[in-house]
Amino acid sequence: MYVVRFAFASILVTFALLASSCEREQRPFRVQPPDAGVVNTVELTTLRAGPTTTPTTMPTQYAVHNDYEQNAWAMSEGKRLFAQMNCVGCHANGGGGMGPALIDDKWIYGSEPAQVFSTIVQGRPNGMPSFRGRLPDHQVWQIAAYVRSMSGLVRSDAAPGRNDDMQANPPEHSIDTPKPPQQGGTPK
Repeated sequence: MYVVRFAFASILVTFALLASSCEREQRPFRVQPPDAGVVNTVELTTLRAGPTTTPTTMPTQYAVHNDYEQNAWAMSEGKRLFAQMNCVGCHANGGGGMGPALIDDKWIYGSEPAQVFSTIVQGRPNGMPSFRGRLPDHQVWQIAAYVRSMSGLVRSDAAPGRNDDMQANPPEHSIDTPKPPQQGGTPK
């Protein structure tokens, strides 16, 4: 009788430990990218004609959730595509070159997933080419997840590590987010 009670108690304790375990990276077989049709309505600035008001919350069109930001493999693919599509040529591995830096807290066109996706697909004035039709949407979402990981906007347990040849800054998975990125400014 004692053995049965002990076995039952140990099963309950094991189940309780499994149920209360910490949240970890999940790797589903196929991560669904967000609907790209939502991104066509992304605002780049909060400036509007009329009386000045300060918005307290983000508009609803920014509420796009990119599941690739919780998947280390998808962000590693984004990192590979970032180099393969020669984003490194202008953004210099995130530190900025001809293009703006991606590892700081100053984002000209916004740092939300939908805004980064829109920047990649539509391009921007003064140098950012449009990648519409060159990459499928799921690859653009992977690049967007990686770009956000460079400034610490994703969970650190899912962010890819820094290549060994790039030791100027700490790896993406160990960056703390002290404050949210700033929006504004005009491109040079």
